[in-house]
Amino acid sequence: MFEALFSTAPWWAWLGFHLLVIAMLALDLGVFNKDAHAPGLREAAWWSAVWVMLALVFNGVVWKGMGSVKAAEFLTGYLLEKSLSVDNLFVFILLFTAFQVPARNQHRILYWGVVGAMLLRAVMIAAGITLLNRFSWMMFLFGAFLVYTGIKMLVLREQEAADPRRGGLARAFQRFLPFDPEGGYEHFLVTRDRRRYATPMLLLLVIIEATDLVFAVDSIPAVLSVTRDPFLAYTSNIFAILGLRSLYFLLARMVDRFHLLKLGLALILTFVGVKMCIARLIEIPILMSLSVIALILAACVAGSLAWPRPEGGKS
Repeated sequence: MFEALFSTAPWWAWLGFHLLVIAMLALDLGVFNKDAHAPGLREAAWWSAVWVMLALVFNGVVWKGMGSVKAAEFLTGYLLEKSLSVDNLFVFILLFTAFQVPARNQHRILYWGVVGAMLLRAVMIAAGITLLNRFSWMMFLFGAFLVYTGIKMLVLREQEAADPRRGGLARAFQRFLPFDPEGGYEHFLVTRDRRRYATPMLLLLVIIEATDLVFAVDSIPAVLSVTRDPFLAYTSNIFAILGLRSLYFLLARMVDRFHLLKLGLALILTFVGVKMCIARLIEIPILMSLSVIALILAACVAGSLAWPRPEGGKS
């Protein structure tokens, strides 16, 4: 399965990308965020800008080394994954609120969530490309699934959220692992009476990774609708994920202001799903896909600001 990952880019490109990611993550957690704290608005904005600039510089490298078409595929995939990651923000807010995680500990939990998500996305992208290469009809299945997801999101834009602390995953975790509900959010394990116990921090990380798996079921087919290049699909995914932590601290307090983004995500998923289904009949140019996605996002952001949701209202 992993042969697909090395089919379009040499080993040194993969190595160089991961060395860059590891260096940035080490700099992030080991230097700038060595001590647990809640990033302020200025710090979150700065890191968000850093990750976006890194993605754009990388896009320039792709343009130089692989051509303008591949660069457009990367940028479209990045913008698509960045927009889909907005849903993650709503989930993070729900989880941190439900678990009453102190603001100073949220960054570290998201950090380890990103590390796990990188491994998960590599596996799922390799599996997705392998399936598409071996079974051409999978493209119609992926496309139909995205259309269904988009329409479902469009119809059910507001759903009652269940308490994640009482969900099936949380119950199974506490059933099979010794659990200390008072273990806090500083460490994954604590020692009590010479026995090791899992903490709420470890439970929350498991739930975050499981949630990312659910989101990846949507996002992986979506990015494969704009590029079948495993290197571009993977790197665009990872750049979008890496910037998600700082984006969370930047937008968490005002994410409700952009109430039309859910509508935009539904339209984007429907668009890329239809694009995938009709690919053999009509090939939509990558620049047109990029323009459509950017236009939908811009319209939803502008519309949210122009027509704010009434206090206590639902979108």
